Amino acid sequence: MTVALELAGVAKTFTMHLQGGVRLPVVSGVSFAVHPGECAVLAGPSGAGKSSVLKMIFGSYRCDRGKILVHHGGAATDVASAAPRQILALRRHTVGYVSQFLRAVPRVATLDVVAEPLIASGADRETARKRATELLRRLNIAPTLWGLPPATFSGGEQQRVNIARGFLPDLPLLLLDEPTASLDAENSAVVIDLIAERKRRGTAIVAIVHDAAMRDRIADTVIDITRFGAAA
Repeated sequence: MTVALELAGVAKTFTMHLQGGVRLPVVSGVSFAVHPGECAVLAGPSGAGKSSVLKMIFGSYRCDRGKILVHHGGAATDVASAAPRQILALRRHTVGYVSQFLRAVPRVATLDVVAEPLIASGADRETARKRATELLRRLNIAPTLWGLPPATFSGGEQQRVNIARGFLPDLPLLLLDEPTASLDAENSAVVIDLIAERKRRGTAIVAIVHDAAMRDRIADTVIDITRFGAAA
């Protein structure tokens, strides 16, 4: 079966330079694979390194050891050793990411915040904005808010904007870090439906969710990060 993502022997340690160079081990020996159309949920208690693993896949953190192979278009890119321009290209065309917190340019309208990743990948502005409106409606963001910057919104509204922005490009690999943590049951159900649709279209998904009911609904496989241990 085709593999979308492979991690082999991935390790990460943080060095606390303001604390005399103390080394803080995070994860070691993390190895797993995710296939197209599969959702792998990372499990483990807070502090186990789940978010760090996602950030290493996205290229925000560099791993100390191991390989992170992203497969797309018949080629594989090792994020662990990729140049910055390669990582930026992966983010435009291959890997989407929904973080726990929305980071957007101040004073930019919500509609443009959501549409921006699709425009960056080559879509025309009109098409990107049209698709953005569809997702915003689906995630119950009122049209009266679309022209306002999301910094003025509630936490739950900001997270729904964040989800719309992450789901808008139809990328082959999607990383989700607690996407429903700030959402009510109705909007959480919308996100579950969006995940199911992406899986049917062949998207490989790596997610972190602490809600057991949601995990059971979206996960094809559960990967317990604690079984790999902390870095030495």
